[in-house]
Amino acid sequence: MSAPHVLDAAAPRPSLARTLWRLGFPRVRPLLGVTVLLVGWWLTAQFQLIDPVLLPSPLVAFTTLVDALVHGTLLQDLYKTIYRTVVSFLIGSGIAIPLGVMLGSTEGVYRSVEFPIEFFRATPASALFPLFLVLFGVGDTTKIAVGAFGAAIVILFNVAYGVINARKTRVLAARVMGAGFWRTLIDVYLWESLPQTLVGMRNGVSIALVVIIVAEMFVGSTDGLGNRLYQAQMMLDAPMMYATIFLTGALGYGLNWIFVLVGRNFVHWSGK
Repeated sequence: MSAPHVLDAAAPRPSLARTLWRLGFPRVRPLLGVTVLLVGWWLTAQFQLIDPVLLPSPLVAFTTLVDALVHGTLLQDLYKTIYRTVVSFLIGSGIAIPLGVMLGSTEGVYRSVEFPIEFFRATPASALFPLFLVLFGVGDTTKIAVGAFGAAIVILFNVAYGVINARKTRVLAARVMGAGFWRTLIDVYLWESLPQTLVGMRNGVSIALVVIIVAEMFVGSTDGLGNRLYQAQMMLDAPMMYATIFLTGALGYGLNWIFVLVGRNFVHWSGK
């Protein structure tokens, strides 16, 4: 009876370093890619493999970013871009989600309009700038309208497919219990499609941000991160250009992460 205890005592124990590695590595793992990128960038700039005028060191770019946020007008540009992106996304979501639920609940109706949805989903929203300029003129309305259109198409596609692929057993159970069309639409289809809807919203907010940035660069804008990026590129201000790219990437990552957290904490029935 004492043999197992002897074996347990003789079994090798993990070293302290290995234990700390196992505990700490999962937490720092997301930073490895960023670290490799920054080290590669720093080495490239340090050994001047690329002209320093075109590629300053990451420290110079980061210092420029902090200075422009604290003492410059970059914070106002960030606010304008966030405002346009959020408004575009909210308009697109407000149109696409109820419309997607309605279309998806009647698959035959969705199939009849599937071609134009797929057509515009495959068309870059930036290609529609001339059309929206003719309709709305130069100004924030055009930028927001194009961003809302690009976001709405992607969200509509995902919501409709989420409803179409809703579990038939739950739909039948609701109908057996006497739920009418609208009650089934809200209590079953809407909730069943929510995981796919969040996927569409993640993609939609990213597309809205991309469209807004491009619009700020080329559609008569005097503010916003896109305009700041364009001006820095035209003036060969590389530190400001990379600082703006940093900020734009961080904004996109943050918006995406919001929906990741929402899906992880609130849509707990996904895949069940």
